Amino acid sequence: MPWLVMVAMVVASGWGGRVEAQTPPPPATNLWSAVFPAYNNSSTSTPAVAPDGTVYVGIFNGYFLAYTPDGATKWSFKGGREIKSSPAIADDGTVYFGSRDRKFYALTPAGKLKWTFASGAWVDSSPAIGADGTVYFGGWDKFFYALNPDGSLKWKKSVGAIVDSSPAIAADGTVYFGAHDKNLYALHPDGSVRWAFPTGGAIISSPAIGADGTVYISSLDGNLYAVNPDGSERWRYHMESTTESSPIVTPEGDIIIGQQQLTLAVKSDGSLNWKCGMEVPIEVSAVAVTGRCYFSVPWGTVRAAASGEPFIWERRLWDAAMETYASSSLTGSPDGILYVCAGSRLYAIRPPGELLPPAKSPWPMFRANPRHTGRVGASQ
Repeated sequence: MPWLVMVAMVVASGWGGRVEAQTPPPPATNLWSAVFPAYNNSSTSTPAVAPDGTVYVGIFNGYFLAYTPDGATKWSFKGGREIKSSPAIADDGTVYFGSRDRKFYALTPAGKLKWTFASGAWVDSSPAIGADGTVYFGGWDKFFYALNPDGSLKWKKSVGAIVDSSPAIAADGTVYFGAHDKNLYALHPDGSVRWAFPTGGAIISSPAIGADGTVYISSLDGNLYAVNPDGSERWRYHMESTTESSPIVTPEGDIIIGQQQLTLAVKSDGSLNWKCGMEVPIEVSAVAVTGRCYFSVPWGTVRAAASGEPFIWERRLWDAAMETYASSSLTGSPDGILYVCAGSRLYAIRPPGELLPPAKSPWPMFRANPRHTGRVGASQ
């Protein structure tokens, strides 16, 4: 037997115990990538997917873009300044987003301007759409807004602090969001305060809502909080430090969140299920599909792991390579395609094997569903 072959067999079998040789996981396929217009452009706006497959995203030079399912530019709209806010798509196809030109926009599915609403400062908060069509978002002018579908002001609430957290709407219509005054707020649909839950740091991430109505939110105090619908604390998990990554919820009840150089899966009882180490901080959110979780891995990788069980690197299901790390949260479409921004491109990734839709969870991705309505129970 050749010496090199014998050594390989020893390495594969291990010393003092059998260790199975690992085969690399199958790679995902980059169906297409679209280069953003203008020089050296990028996006932290998370792509939203309409029922007809159109993909919407804003980029940092102020363009708002629509792509066909095969990656062709459908249309572009030029706003006044940078767009960090992620779009939300209403039942009638209207697309909403905020901008750093201090305006909130409503566009038709054809890319025509329906109306703008002037705020007092940047609008980085991504909008949520209520069951009655009311549009909610926060601003750097320290107000939280509710607009009617025609763009008129329904009400606004002074928070006294920057609101760049994106709101989440519960099944009973309660609107949740965080603010830089360290509070998680719960508002009635009429704008009155139901309660405010204090944390030890500013809240720049966005809340997620579990199947039983529990609200999950991270704070710059380094904690992930589980808050009951009545505003009482269920538990907190100390993560030591946090990023802008917002939590998602899997059908198994795990809360997945990026925390500096780690992606964490925290169980519904507040104990740690698993963690996966990274080289740089994770600022974006994962997505849960049936039986699986997709999350960002620097540099330039999206990874798939089985959900509901501890993550083991050797058992990762697949990897997808991009030109650099993900700059937006991941969006899973109803037909199983994954969309994410990285560097100067929007990527459409096809996982190997069966195409899986978003998981049957109240909050399987950032903004709850592919249309980014930010509302529990909204259709995909």
